[in-house]
Amino acid sequence: MTKPTKQLDYHTIRAIMQRFHAAEPEPKGELEHVNVYTLVVAVALSAQATDAGVNKATRALFKVADTPQKMLDLGLDGLTDHIKTIGLFRQKAKNVMKLSQILVDDYGGEVPNSRAALQSLPGVGRKTANVVLNMWWQQPAQAVDTHIFRVGNRTGIAPGRTVDAVERAIEDNIPADYQLHAHHWLILHGRYHCKARKPQCKTCLINDLCQFKEKTE
Repeated sequence: MTKPTKQLDYHTIRAIMQRFHAAEPEPKGELEHVNVYTLVVAVALSAQATDAGVNKATRALFKVADTPQKMLDLGLDGLTDHIKTIGLFRQKAKNVMKLSQILVDDYGGEVPNSRAALQSLPGVGRKTANVVLNMWWQQPAQAVDTHIFRVGNRTGIAPGRTVDAVERAIEDNIPADYQLHAHHWLILHGRYHCKARKPQCKTCLINDLCQFKEKTE
């Protein structure tokens, strides 16, 4: 388990965000989608699965089912056949069908833009809701996954013993002008640089500012 480190001060966190911004001014999520509905589906499918694996399965799916009604028309068996390479695909397929039905029945086929409404959908938790709010509606919502949890604690940017604590720490500690892209900077840093088993500290962009005591040579 990633242990919380000492909280970095405001000026150091701002300096880290400035470096992330300089390296990637407009970071993008890696889940492929064609509209907000397919984004919701893709994020829901990505739980305990890789973005690459989800993208491979959904490229063909979203060509035939890019709205809630089209997904219902495809049917459970049709959806299951498309996503059977993804972990927990049977339960995820059921959730996608249920949330599609709710969107058709209660929202006129549109995806709501409030966290509470999104979280009321089957298979959509707080993290999924925050990803959709951030990526589609450009809200500074922070979706904390394993990468962000690790980076937040290792670096000292957002230490916390729980996902909720790290989310609050990001909102409290990262300057407002960097909040919108903080989620993507942290997740991409964790995915490609601050890896769980072999962090690439030697070439890390923020090596001199990071609090991680077990830095690799």
